[in-house]
Amino acid sequence: MPAVKGDGMRGLAVFISDIRNCKSKEAEIKRINKELANVRNKFKGDKTLDGYQKKKYVCKLLFIFLLGHDIDFGHMEAVNLLSSNKYTEKQIGYLFISVLVGASSDLMKLVIQAIKNDLCSRNPIHVNLALQCVANIGSRDMAETLCTDIPRLLVSGDTIDAVKQSAALTLLKLLRSSHDLIPMGEWTSRIVHLLNDQHMGVVTSAASLIEALVKKNPEEYRGCVSLAVSRLSRIVTSSYTDLQDYTYYFVPAPWLSVKLLRLLQNYPPPEDPSVRTRLSECLETILNKAQEPPKSKKVQHSNAKNAVLFEAINLIIHMDSDPNLLVRACNQLGQFLQHKETNLRYLALESMCLLATSEFSHEAVKKHQDTVITALKTERDVSVRQRAVDLLYAMCDRTNAEEIVGEMLEYLETADYSIREEMVLKVAILAEKYAIDYTWYVDVILNLIRIAGDYVSEEVWYRVIQIVINRDDVQGYAAKTVFEALQAPACHENMVKVGGYILGEFGNLIAGDPRSSPIVQFRLLHSKYHLCGPSTRGLLLSTYIKFVNLFPEIKPQIQEMLRSDNNLRNPDVELQQRAVEYLHLSSVASQDVLATVLEEMPPFPERESSILAKLKKKKPASIPEQSDQQKEHRLPAPQMGNSTTEQQPQQPAAVQVTVSVSTPSSTGSVDLLGMDTSPAPPSANTVPASSGFLVDVFDTLASSVPTATTTNGLDIDGLSAANNENFKKFITKNNGVLFENDLLQIGVKSEYRQNLARVGIFYGNKTSFQFTSFVSTLSTPGKLTSALSVQPKPVDQLVEGGAQVQQTFNIECVEEFTEAPLLNINYVYSGVLQKLNLKLPLFLNKFLEAAEMNSEAFFARWKALSLPNQECQKIFKAEFPIDVEQSKAKILSFGLSILQGIDPNPENFVSAGILHNRNQQIGCLVRLEPNLEVKMYRLTVRSTKDAVAQILANLLEGLF
Repeated sequence: MPAVKGDGMRGLAVFISDIRNCKSKEAEIKRINKELANVRNKFKGDKTLDGYQKKKYVCKLLFIFLLGHDIDFGHMEAVNLLSSNKYTEKQIGYLFISVLVGASSDLMKLVIQAIKNDLCSRNPIHVNLALQCVANIGSRDMAETLCTDIPRLLVSGDTIDAVKQSAALTLLKLLRSSHDLIPMGEWTSRIVHLLNDQHMGVVTSAASLIEALVKKNPEEYRGCVSLAVSRLSRIVTSSYTDLQDYTYYFVPAPWLSVKLLRLLQNYPPPEDPSVRTRLSECLETILNKAQEPPKSKKVQHSNAKNAVLFEAINLIIHMDSDPNLLVRACNQLGQFLQHKETNLRYLALESMCLLATSEFSHEAVKKHQDTVITALKTERDVSVRQRAVDLLYAMCDRTNAEEIVGEMLEYLETADYSIREEMVLKVAILAEKYAIDYTWYVDVILNLIRIAGDYVSEEVWYRVIQIVINRDDVQGYAAKTVFEALQAPACHENMVKVGGYILGEFGNLIAGDPRSSPIVQFRLLHSKYHLCGPSTRGLLLSTYIKFVNLFPEIKPQIQEMLRSDNNLRNPDVELQQRAVEYLHLSSVASQDVLATVLEEMPPFPERESSILAKLKKKKPASIPEQSDQQKEHRLPAPQMGNSTTEQQPQQPAAVQVTVSVSTPSSTGSVDLLGMDTSPAPPSANTVPASSGFLVDVFDTLASSVPTATTTNGLDIDGLSAANNENFKKFITKNNGVLFENDLLQIGVKSEYRQNLARVGIFYGNKTSFQFTSFVSTLSTPGKLTSALSVQPKPVDQLVEGGAQVQQTFNIECVEEFTEAPLLNINYVYSGVLQKLNLKLPLFLNKFLEAAEMNSEAFFARWKALSLPNQECQKIFKAEFPIDVEQSKAKILSFGLSILQGIDPNPENFVSAGILHNRNQQIGCLVRLEPNLEVKMYRLTVRSTKDAVAQILANLLEGLF
């Protein structure tokens, strides 16, 4: 066909050719200036310019701008092109506006009016041009003026599919830039139902918009869950021929599948059983397709298939409710650990870090330990090695701690400098967390200092000193070990610090050996003195004055050292002051005074570990914190480790601080895991009450502060709504969200060891305003008062907006119990008193310890517990599908063992456990017999105490 006159814009083509033919920068500038003068004259002097000529000259200005030159005219002519009915002229006008007109320009009002006119046009091409311009600029004025036109265009039945796609993406841009101006309430249900649209392009665009809306207001768009599951089901069960136009290398609609899977990660697992089942089927189908032989050898096929697979695994991890899917996901990821593609190995390790935090898949992850260790040593890419370190850290538990710590220490000697500091922190945390033999812990930390001393932060060596001081059984070993370490020719300064501190406190424990006599210890430490910095020298001077008290026989040698000009006239004021004061103290004080002033350091108060806090601050995303923390719509809860921000070992500035009189500890040694049962220190927040527990300090405020009656609904038991469902999940879980509303999120992370429990409650302020007068108390009504011993720690009364505070309860099981303690929370938000009453998720089975035994021992004990009051038997209907692996996971999470080969019927489950309380250990035997035909269970629990059998049977029944 012959071209229409002007379509080619010959003048523009000639100008571009002239620019390309310029031999120098000066020639190019000269040609551009000539053209700018010509265009300026045309716009000013020629009043007869038609649309084609305006378009041509505007295009020249655009080209000149893209070459890097400023354009200060032509804007009005571009705005005039917006009123043209010709596509090319309107297109160039919108292009010029998008590139060269700022959001604050005076012309923007004219532009917005032209856009508004085009949005009402019957020509969909004009509508799309206007939407593209809005999406490119996305100014606040546009959002304010067009906030109703674009949503109306999106949900209108007369709008064609191409325009709906553009409208959804334009609305997404405005929502991101000016979300407070977009009133979506009236459009909610209609926008959600776009997920049911017949056009896949509309659904894809709508999915992006809905995900953004969900993040702003999840409750309002909760209806999208069932629709997203339905659409996802149709995609994953279709063949690539069913969605031929939206199939990418034999993978049906991969981009839409990924968007839907991400959308579902904003919500907990669906409550509707049919929707949940359908979603599980979708995820199983995706995992099954990943096992199928590839339909194409091209990389695009594997990329698309793996993109859907990894997003499905992320959703499985997020839901954290189906043991079968979690284990299958872990096995699938395990196949990628040795894949030739570096990105796949990286993603597999990253996802397995999250799977390792789930109680259902932790054991499955541990099966790949050897592969991960091999990857750590042989992987060429440092980022993949970093993820391998993260995974080893996440999969570590008491059964494999020594092996993993040993491998990490071995690798640390050749590790990349970029990851050494983080590895040191992780090794220190694991060694502390899983130390059974504390001599092993001391060895690990000293090895850390030897191997990577430059990367050992103060928090690490502070912590080992605290552990040694707090544990009598390890002090002698620590003194001997550090003495041997100091004899190395090359000794890191951090080792000198640890050695100086420990020998100053416990050097007397090894002084009986001639090889480590007092004078040998002193000379060994002083041989490092001149090689250290001022802070270390100050610490060594404090060690020497401690030696004066511990070893009076070497007092003359120490005084001679203090009198030296190197100390008394040291240019460092701190060192000089210490030398003078210590010399004077050792000269004038009697032995009794020295013994009092220089007595052994008292145990440090056990708080939470600053090592863990430092690691989370350095790299928060690398630390899996709790089993159901994955991407849920919640505030992240910090990990309850063994300790957090603790008091540092004293490195005083002067003698009066260094050797201050301290009172002996009354608490004895403190457990490394922080599971000590010593009474909590009194707090200003606690008020004595007749019950011996915390009381409501708001009693004095009730008359002056208005009470909220609608914020938190109460059920018939007086408990806050939405508590019960989450409460039941904790029968088999130790970590998770207990309660959440618009203001507050409450998370729980708990640790149990025999009859002791440490329950951490995390209060997250979801608002941007402060909570004041925040008080949380735990009450034990009725028989609970004698059944549980509770020692609370106070919580901060001020919770900043977006912040989180922690409260810890140390609990001891005295005897069996059936009810849960009550958590009473009061705080003031915006001048209104808020009250919450929650059940603390504490169940008797938490104090169970799994027991292993053979068939002979089991039946002997089973027969011995044959009295009527020692057995509880229940027959009940299965509430969930009877699945072998899921049943095993539930029993193990309950705290019982799985005894294989005991029952003649392989479908039955036989378990054993020991219940610990303060006074005794109670044996428990369990037999669970599923009947697949009638979907019923027979549960038999036998125990030496009939009350225990009844309680455990009731709890177990609720699981099945």
